[in-house]
Amino acid sequence: MPEYDNGAEYIGHHLGFLKYGKLSDGSWGFAHSVEEANAMGFWSIHVDSMLMSLLLGVIFMGLFYMVARKASSGVPTGLQNAVEFLVEMVQGTIKNTFFGKNDLIGPLSLTIFCWIFMMNLMDLVPVDWIPLLAQFIAQDNHLYFKAVPTTDINITAGFAISVFILVIFYSIKIKGMGGFLGEFAFHPFGKWALPLNLVMEIPSFLAKPVSLALRLYGNLFAGEMIFLVIALVGWVQLPLHFAWAVFHILIITLQAYLFMMLTIVYLNQAHTKPEAH
Repeated sequence: MPEYDNGAEYIGHHLGFLKYGKLSDGSWGFAHSVEEANAMGFWSIHVDSMLMSLLLGVIFMGLFYMVARKASSGVPTGLQNAVEFLVEMVQGTIKNTFFGKNDLIGPLSLTIFCWIFMMNLMDLVPVDWIPLLAQFIAQDNHLYFKAVPTTDINITAGFAISVFILVIFYSIKIKGMGGFLGEFAFHPFGKWALPLNLVMEIPSFLAKPVSLALRLYGNLFAGEMIFLVIALVGWVQLPLHFAWAVFHILIITLQAYLFMMLTIVYLNQAHTKPEAH
């Protein structure tokens, strides 16, 4: 287990990423220090975030595929009950929030909720377990490895930008390019207030992906920081860890649900023409 001089060094190391990119000598490889990581610039990848995201995505698809293959009309298993509850919850949310017609909205909403929830759930694993396992496998006591993908702004921004692209796509598909651009020019005050309309509508439209990404990232990053502070007390951390984890379960579930809900709301707006004023 690596030694740390103080709590700040411990927290700083746990907030680092397993980063792969171009090193200062021109070769490509993993960063082994903050300086090397910063020198890589934009053309680098957070391998830990991508690995955990893909792994959790595969687990999510595997579980649902297995339940779908073994589902029966008889007495359901506990896992089948859980999956049916999730599907019914998503269906109910869509029914009450989405008033357009789109076959994508159901699978998309279910995937967003379950995938983000599973990423958030990694925050409940004691903060040293997965990094220490990664260091043991790599035989490198100073290896960076971040186990919670949603504490990486790149992951949450990727989700938000994907939703934003879908909003633009369906806005143009349903309303036409003229209708889409007309929402910025003529809404909410009509054609005689075009400059004011643009000033009001464009920033609010562009704020959608920013708010989606930062809300999820901010809440999970704050939760991770509290777990790291609790971990500083040493082996007696478990009671405190458990107490915060019980409360944090509400946060990770709520954040996954909010991301799904806002996705449905934004796509509903893309399928709905604004009322004339």
